[in-house]
Amino acid sequence: MAQDPIDQLERTIHARKGADPATSYTAKLFARGRRKIAQKVGEEAVETVIAALVEDKAALVGEATDLVFHLLVLLAECDVTLDDIRAEIARREGVSGIDEKAARTA
Repeated sequence: MAQDPIDQLERTIHARKGADPATSYTAKLFARGRRKIAQKVGEEAVETVIAALVEDKAALVGEATDLVFHLLVLLAECDVTLDDIRAEIARREGVSGIDEKAARTA
């Protein structure tokens, strides 16, 4: 069975955590720190929204891919894994989004 490409990307990102920033964009992001990584996530999120609003599917796919990549780098920087995200999604399964949000603010 083929490996999920997002799981593979997560593994690659973790492997780059200690790599030479001169040879890896991902290692360069880690070297620049959490603030810069978070800034990149924000930039990619804005670009994703713009692509969606102009209704350019190819651009949206590209920007969403960049967003997911940078989000995975940020998660790795914060020691959060896709399994952590999966567990939270599973916990929320069957819970109304309105109820879930209300519980967070209570």
